[in-house]
Amino acid sequence: MDDLDDVLTGVGPRLRALRTARDLTLAQLADATGISVSTLSRLESGQRKPTLELLLPLAREHRVPLDELVDAPQTGDPRVHARPFTRHGSTFLPLSHVPGGLRAYKQVMPPSPDREPTLGTHEGHEWFYVLSGRVRLLLGEHDLVLRPGEVAEFDTRTPHAVLNPGPGPAEILTLFGPQGERMHVRASATRR
Repeated sequence: MDDLDDVLTGVGPRLRALRTARDLTLAQLADATGISVSTLSRLESGQRKPTLELLLPLAREHRVPLDELVDAPQTGDPRVHARPFTRHGSTFLPLSHVPGGLRAYKQVMPPSPDREPTLGTHEGHEWFYVLSGRVRLLLGEHDLVLRPGEVAEFDTRTPHAVLNPGPGPAEILTLFGPQGERMHVRASATRR
């Protein structure tokens, strides 16, 4: 029974670490999960025991396996079994699963030649490698088109946008930290 108590005691700090790593407030997480702010606060502080009804929507929102929330023992299988998700029209396939740290993704970007680019900034650093297609990188005053085999690496405090000028889909491998999940719009680029 001590093992169970230890597992349940560790859930709150892991939930708080996931939320703060994603720079979310309790109110934002409550809106996304339908769980009240007071319940989330009590879960994180250990004043409320976690249940499946509470942990499942939290695991889904934080995009982590339920096993990570309860710190289930490793099964010996090192493979990442992550599910793809779509954001801003691109499909992301997570290639890593360590919460709060550097994350690796394969990103499939549909062509968007007519989309007006919006530059954004956030804390952190980004790296990407073009697997196929063409990728347009607007970075400060630079306007570059990268092709398969080319790599870009930059400080994300510089206004930037990553687009697919077409004609077909583009695939990239990308690395970024949790700050990259929350871009802040700063300026607009002029169209060429």
